[in-house]
Amino acid sequence: MTDTTDYVPPKVWTWNKDNGGQFANINRPIAGATHDKELPVGKHPLQLYSLGTPNGVKVTVMLEELLELSHAGAEYDAWLIRINQGDQFGSGFVEVNPNSKIPALLDRSGPEPIRIFESGAILMHLAEKFGAFLPTETAARAGCLSWLFWQMGSAPFLGGGFGHFYAYAPFKIEYAIDRYAMEVKRQLDVLDRRLAESEYLAGDTYTIADIATWPWYGALAKGLAYDAGEFLQVQEYKNLQRWTDMIAARPAVARGRMVNRVMGDPASQLHERHDASDFATKTQDKLVPAT
Repeated sequence: MTDTTDYVPPKVWTWNKDNGGQFANINRPIAGATHDKELPVGKHPLQLYSLGTPNGVKVTVMLEELLELSHAGAEYDAWLIRINQGDQFGSGFVEVNPNSKIPALLDRSGPEPIRIFESGAILMHLAEKFGAFLPTETAARAGCLSWLFWQMGSAPFLGGGFGHFYAYAPFKIEYAIDRYAMEVKRQLDVLDRRLAESEYLAGDTYTIADIATWPWYGALAKGLAYDAGEFLQVQEYKNLQRWTDMIAARPAVARGRMVNRVMGDPASQLHERHDASDFATKTQDKLVPAT
């Protein structure tokens, strides 16, 4: 690698396979499948292919919240996609999501399966399908969607920007870390100011805006993301802390956070979910063996 102070971009960029840091084995500049592999299909109308990252947690929390409201049609099978092993590049997954990112949802409840990818699109699809967590009044709906799309546009600066350079890059670059830390601090301030005037992001009601934002910024507020809590002084954001704790206390959130999770305390992991009883039993035959 070239020292960052001496680096001059070449006239034409070329791919250096060894220059990708922790995720070099799955990063590449082209799309499409790398191997043939069909996706499994379970018994429920909704088939989720995902991993317990923040973007994956959005969808499992949403599904568990819908089930908490007794929407029987929200029953789902959650299949584990191990992105560090390249499962997202299998032919079946690419058919559902040509962008090869989790989560991906196949809605088989109608005459023809519907594929939905991008976590925000999945949340909107489910909210509209079941008439929940998305206001119908024009102004309230606009506010909810504004915060939803704020999260979708902001998270890349947190994950791919700050998180990458602070925690995963092969060497530390002061300029990159400072640049993204400043932006993440600004985002935290945006949230904290909003939550000083409103119980939830879109107003007095819990919506998909909260469901989308909590897995990213709730984890950051508790110092769980990238071990950066002290570095970013997250405890200063009191309104964000209040909101984070309130959402974490919801039973559906606790369940959703477990699904497709492969890190942390084994008791917090449910690698695959095919029935509500899986949370109670958690027997080894319902878990995908770690590799």
